Amino acid sequence: MLCGGIDLGGTKIEARCFGGPQADTLETNRIPTPQSSFEDLMDALLQQIAWLETQAPGLPVGIAVPGILDPVTGVNFASNIPATGHSVSHSLETALGRKVPVVNDCMAFAFSEADGGAGTEFHSVMGLVLGTGVGGGFCLGSELAHRHAGLAVEIGHVGMSARVLARHGLPLWNCGCGRVACTENYISGTGLARLAEWKLGKVVPANEIAGHSRAEEILEIWADLAAECLDTIQLLLDPDCIVIGGGVSNMPGISERLAAALEVLHLGNARIPAIRTARHGDSSGARGAALLARKAAAS
Repeated sequence: MLCGGIDLGGTKIEARCFGGPQADTLETNRIPTPQSSFEDLMDALLQQIAWLETQAPGLPVGIAVPGILDPVTGVNFASNIPATGHSVSHSLETALGRKVPVVNDCMAFAFSEADGGAGTEFHSVMGLVLGTGVGGGFCLGSELAHRHAGLAVEIGHVGMSARVLARHGLPLWNCGCGRVACTENYISGTGLARLAEWKLGKVVPANEIAGHSRAEEILEIWADLAAECLDTIQLLLDPDCIVIGGGVSNMPGISERLAAALEVLHLGNARIPAIRTARHGDSSGARGAALLARKAAAS
């Protein structure tokens, strides 16, 4: 069955049509994300749904969105799209006359990688997205884990461990959420660039760090910080597998680097989870939303 997924981000709304046994991308269409109003945002989403239906009329469509989705009211809270205080799902249902599955983008990523992705052979899968920020999703038996308050696994806003900050003499950096020393400020792509600037005394874009003469020095610190995040995930969720996505996941050898760093930190004789990089890359969030829509249509 063909299915469609839409990844709603702060800068772009990307629609993908998927097909075949592995739900591979067949066609893609990308438009800018309106920031002027919720009404303009909804018009753009409806435009992308209409494009998907030109690929295959009546195909199931799911939407992956950032932020919090209240499971009772359907109201969204997001910092990078004009949807806070509104319900994307209810508005789409009113406009289309049918329900459209709407899911947090990190949860959609985790679902995609647990179903035909890098975590498909495992029972419990944590999807960890290391992009501009840090977020996560969790699946059990290829099913999204129930989240009482509509949160994904907001590991990016858990405070970074004082012990690792002390090990490296790192300062407490302010977070855009209003708190201090959130994990995403240290291990996201933005955090990696900030670490390089702190260590080298000059700005080095994250995508240029690997080629810098002091790259290994910076990456060792970053891996130690990231391993503290992985250790927290293991202590709280104990997943069989952690799948890494987002721009930072494109770093060569990232799975091996993180596994080695976690081996140093893990508690007692606990076996560390498998560390994998995303099989479906940038398409994984939209793919997860599409798979959820296909599943809902078949039930």
